[in-house]
Amino acid sequence: MYDLPPLARFGGLVATDLRDVTHDPEALDSTGFWAVCADFEGRLTCARFGDVRRAPVPAAVPGAWLGPRPGDWTSSLDRAAYTAGVRAVREHIARGEVYQANLCRVMTAPLPDPAAADVDALTSLLAAGNPAPYAGTIRLPAHGVEIATASPELYLRREGARVSSGPIKGTGRTAADLLPKDHAENVMIVDLVRNDLGRVCETGSVAVPALCDIEEHPGLVHLVSTVSGVLCEDAGWPELLAATFPPGSVTGAPKSSALRIIEALETAPRGPYCGGIGWVDADGGRAELAVGIRTFWIDRPFGVLRFGTGAGITWGSDPEREWEETELKAARLVAIASGAYESGARDDDVPGASGKAISR
Repeated sequence: MYDLPPLARFGGLVATDLRDVTHDPEALDSTGFWAVCADFEGRLTCARFGDVRRAPVPAAVPGAWLGPRPGDWTSSLDRAAYTAGVRAVREHIARGEVYQANLCRVMTAPLPDPAAADVDALTSLLAAGNPAPYAGTIRLPAHGVEIATASPELYLRREGARVSSGPIKGTGRTAADLLPKDHAENVMIVDLVRNDLGRVCETGSVAVPALCDIEEHPGLVHLVSTVSGVLCEDAGWPELLAATFPPGSVTGAPKSSALRIIEALETAPRGPYCGGIGWVDADGGRAELAVGIRTFWIDRPFGVLRFGTGAGITWGSDPEREWEETELKAARLVAIASGAYESGARDDDVPGASGKAISR
């Protein structure tokens, strides 16, 4: 029987001694250290831990994580369905319904021994093979939350009243692969995030300290911007989450239209993928939530591991290129989770990125 204790691990901190679990965002304005997971569909889980200490991610132990076989991964949208979805988004754009929409697919593979699966052991493998600034673990099996993330993207950082977000839009193997379409997409999402934060920040405080910076990550590069503001005195976590969730970089612009298109075209719920994952220190008035990309989660009732990948679609999108972007984002991480990644391999050489289509 699976009996590993509840745990959260983020940014050199490890939290144990679970005290409370709630779905109420007002708890984040109370006291204590909280691990937070907000599913893309809106389910919020906040777990307060009593013991928080500095601790590095443990070194990966051979055999501690027994992942799926590389050839067992399936995808909620196969290549044909995904590229058809890209063309459909472009039709919505041509009709003036949306400027950009993020189209995603969820990959799934059976776990050989679900009862022994520990997401924290997977986090150790990811830390070695795909280090990321917002990597972490939330392990709450009794509450249906078992996540290992290697997210490179900041959703919300909070230091007192100061809040900031770091939307990513634009991905390539190298900076030379980035196109004008990528820059335009980033600017569109920056404008959306400015609008979101402007709903709960003091008038005139929202700014863009960085626009379309190039960040290097294992196997790829991203265009990253920074948007910041100062929260209004009467705005707490419920208001901040209501104004900004789901994150703009994984929905589209306008957000309401993009969400409607996503619902129509995607065939599987995203779950923690594209949601918000991280921690809130209510006592210190500090927080760091990542966008739940490059994220694995165990779906224990089905005995499977899931992983999401996607791309932002604009009028300038080429369907085949967008499919390849989803493959690029998935290849290294899926191979790591399947025990098939070899250091030094090109990401298009490692197995496990593609998958056969599955229904919802």
